[in-house]
Amino acid sequence: MVVSTVELRNIAGTEAALGWAASHTVVVDRPDGKAGGGGIGFNGAQLLGLAIGGCYCNDLRYVSHDMGREIGEIAVSVTINLDGMPLIASKAEVTVRVQMLDGSDPAQVIEEAWRVCTVANSLAQGLPVSLTRG
Repeated sequence: MVVSTVELRNIAGTEAALGWAASHTVVVDRPDGKAGGGGIGFNGAQLLGLAIGGCYCNDLRYVSHDMGREIGEIAVSVTINLDGMPLIASKAEVTVRVQMLDGSDPAQVIEEAWRVCTVANSLAQGLPVSLTRG
């Protein structure tokens, strides 16, 4: 089993949060004027889209390396639809364009990377989420 933990803390003087894992950081906030937000970071829907798309980009690289094929360019776009009250993500649409360095058809790399994409698979299958007060 692999375990990954991230941490978040408020940013002094703002109502935003700083998140980190190892030496990587991200700012989380609401749009300017929304519930005290200053618009200085990503909101939850954007982070969800980045998680899906970022994981898929990584998996495209993992798969291409495993196949001994080199990717020249990757373009991924993720659209998150939100509905209901409370507001929840109801759909994620991923669009991908991959160009192989040798000009070959990227279909096999694209499909295999999607098949093994950790975040997309986790969301599609559902995962338990729990809250513990510390």
